Amino acid sequence: MTLKQLFLSALVAAASLPPQVASSAEGNTQISQDKFVVEDIRVRGLQRVALGAALTYIPIRVGDEVDANRIRNSIRSLNSAAYFENIVVSRDGNVLIFEVTERPTITAIEFDGNKDIKDDQLEESLNDSGVVVGEQLDRTMLSSIEAGLEDFFHGVGKYNANVEIQVIELPRNRVRLELKFDEGESAEIQQINIVGNHTFSDEELIREFELRDKLPWWNFLGERRYQKQQLTGDLEKLESFYRDRGYLAFRIESVQVSMTPDREGVYITINVDEGGIYNVREVNVIGDLKGHEEFLKRVTKIEPGTQYNAAYITQLEEVISRYYGQFGYAYTEVRAIPDMQEGSNEVDITFAVNPGQRVYVDRINFYGNNATADQVLRREMRQIEGAPLNEQLIEQSKLRLERLGFFETVETNTRKSETDPNRVEVDFTVKEQPSGSFNFSLGYGDYTGMQLGLGLAQENFLGSGNRAAINIQTNRFTKSASISYMDRYLTKDGVSLAGQVYVSEFNAGNIENYIRYNKKQFGLGASIGFPISEITSLNFGLSYRNEQITDVDSYEQVTQFYRPYVNQQDPNSGVEFNIFEASAGISRVTLNRGMFPTAGSMNSLNAEIATPNSDVNYFRLMYEYRHYYPLTDSHNFVFMTRLRLGYGNGYGSDDNGNDYLFPFYENFRLGGSDNLRGFEGNTIGPRAIYRYPQSIPGQPGYDGVPPGLPANPGADRLFVSRYSVGGNAMAVGGLELIVPTPLVPEESRNTVRTSFYIDVGTVWDTEFDYEEYRQLQLVANSFELQDYSEPRNYRVSAGVSLQWISPMGPITFSFGRPLKSEESDRTQTFTFNIGTVF
Repeated sequence: MTLKQLFLSALVAAASLPPQVASSAEGNTQISQDKFVVEDIRVRGLQRVALGAALTYIPIRVGDEVDANRIRNSIRSLNSAAYFENIVVSRDGNVLIFEVTERPTITAIEFDGNKDIKDDQLEESLNDSGVVVGEQLDRTMLSSIEAGLEDFFHGVGKYNANVEIQVIELPRNRVRLELKFDEGESAEIQQINIVGNHTFSDEELIREFELRDKLPWWNFLGERRYQKQQLTGDLEKLESFYRDRGYLAFRIESVQVSMTPDREGVYITINVDEGGIYNVREVNVIGDLKGHEEFLKRVTKIEPGTQYNAAYITQLEEVISRYYGQFGYAYTEVRAIPDMQEGSNEVDITFAVNPGQRVYVDRINFYGNNATADQVLRREMRQIEGAPLNEQLIEQSKLRLERLGFFETVETNTRKSETDPNRVEVDFTVKEQPSGSFNFSLGYGDYTGMQLGLGLAQENFLGSGNRAAINIQTNRFTKSASISYMDRYLTKDGVSLAGQVYVSEFNAGNIENYIRYNKKQFGLGASIGFPISEITSLNFGLSYRNEQITDVDSYEQVTQFYRPYVNQQDPNSGVEFNIFEASAGISRVTLNRGMFPTAGSMNSLNAEIATPNSDVNYFRLMYEYRHYYPLTDSHNFVFMTRLRLGYGNGYGSDDNGNDYLFPFYENFRLGGSDNLRGFEGNTIGPRAIYRYPQSIPGQPGYDGVPPGLPANPGADRLFVSRYSVGGNAMAVGGLELIVPTPLVPEESRNTVRTSFYIDVGTVWDTEFDYEEYRQLQLVANSFELQDYSEPRNYRVSAGVSLQWISPMGPITFSFGRPLKSEESDRTQTFTFNIGTVF
């Protein structure tokens, strides 16, 4: 139960107590018991209340014969109007005079000293009690409000709390209310004792509690505060603990909560009777089963002698209820009745099933989708209007809405139709979250310094559910522009169509972590997706791009690819490729949410191939996997595993018999916020190699300079750069523990996420010939040569990550440090990124 719910419950309880009414509130009369005929009625003391309004509450008219009892009744009636705090009635001859004192008007309400209760919570509760700025003050409510507030503090363990409401009188019958709080310190639990437990120790049982009398040294966020409502919940957990282990006769005999004299410490003693372990003897099902006897017999079958388990029995109740929900029975009642056999520790279980009436869906309503069109939500529905109600289809519809990534929360409610008892309406209430992203990335490394990127994307363009993106990026190494659009529902069956046009210029020579080359390209492409089930889809694409590669440095791995295409007469002219690419992919997604999932998995396999009519022939395979395992029922703690594999290579040969190789600029690299945190971006992978041919001096020529003769290649010298040239194979993965974010309220947990991670990754070049280089001598300042064809040169990092779905898009802060690294690696302790959720 949240703090706000506890607070509201306390005030509601206090408001239900009879108010302490001052004696003057009932008014008084200075009239004798003699009867008389009223000749006139006068009301004195009115300021804001109109005379006509006051007279409507006086059940006496001119000409009526009245006595003291009738006048007292008129006072009660006038007092019920809640306008007056004092009423006095007198008689002047046969004239009846009502002297009234109006209740003052509240001009301001101020709070001082409140910490556990926020100002907005106080204002909301005072409004519910009728204490509102601009309204009249009913002083009789103040003592009840004070008592309710103190009851709340007692419920959260602050027994020395004091609440005082001061009424400050102002001119013109106005008042200002000042609520002064002295909350005091929370009473801490000194000891929790459980008496009567023989099978389980106190430590085992208290481990199930939220309340704690001891905290481990590392739990610096924990507390030992006593809260009455938490104790109630813990007692329920204690009972469930025993009943789930067969102790059907378990009961809590008494609970004593005692305080220390200073009211700052609490001792809790729980007396229990464990009873014995019960085993199931037989199971029966009764009720109007609607022809589903065989299913119920099969699902409720429990072998005789099986230990009783209350959690399992509850699960069976839910299974039966959901089963009937598939056939349109909206209000199925299932109750498991245990019958403990006298003289033995055996129990018979009877499932009483009442399916109720079969109902049909009259209407599906959507609320909260202010930016998203109704049709975007309606096309995700698997429950059809006019069809029998199916709880499974409703849950499936809810899941599909959550996977869109447009909504922070999705809630469903089934209610009876106002016009037909056999029909229901299904309400979907969504809370929209920012679906656009202002792609601004910022990183800082120990060598490269600041890195920036910029873009704009909208996942729910104009509320249509389609994706539109414009990306214009410029920095010291990249200039690019692209426009893309995806229609997620090209057809009503969910076939999607996407297209993209882009142009870019990339100068790798300006990046410290890259080998030097320039690349200009423009291209366009389209893809189409086909859903083949609720969780599986296929995707096919075609694209064309033109690439111009210039200023390529003479690293060994680069020249092996580059040499066959360059004009030997003009090696600085560069090369140009026209590439036609086809792609195909399959994905299977069971995630429970599109953003920040907490359960389910994602598997995708994609293949891309440059078609034979391209200037370069190669292919690429990519596999990605993520799985979320919730560790608690509330999904506050989630364990996540992930894996990404990649492989690419050339195929076939050109007209000159040269085998096609994988383009060096398509190589995989690791490092950075999107794969291997703790290392600078694109720095992990095979290092670029310089090879220096050597020569043998000859006899001096006519100019006196001895000519050089090429030496044996085995005499060449080698330089290994710290720059990564990448590789054609990659494997990266990791483990992540998602935990509640400290100091963030419960209602924001779907937009803020904190996790502790371990990243592992490696990149290698399957075509690298280590034997060709390993005997060559390294020049001065060269890094060590390694066998880059082996995947064993992996890296490991660990750290903490904070992610937030902000109005500008997803923001990620990551702190990481390498656990396994190489001498030439460059680390990156902190990264900040907008637009990417890892």
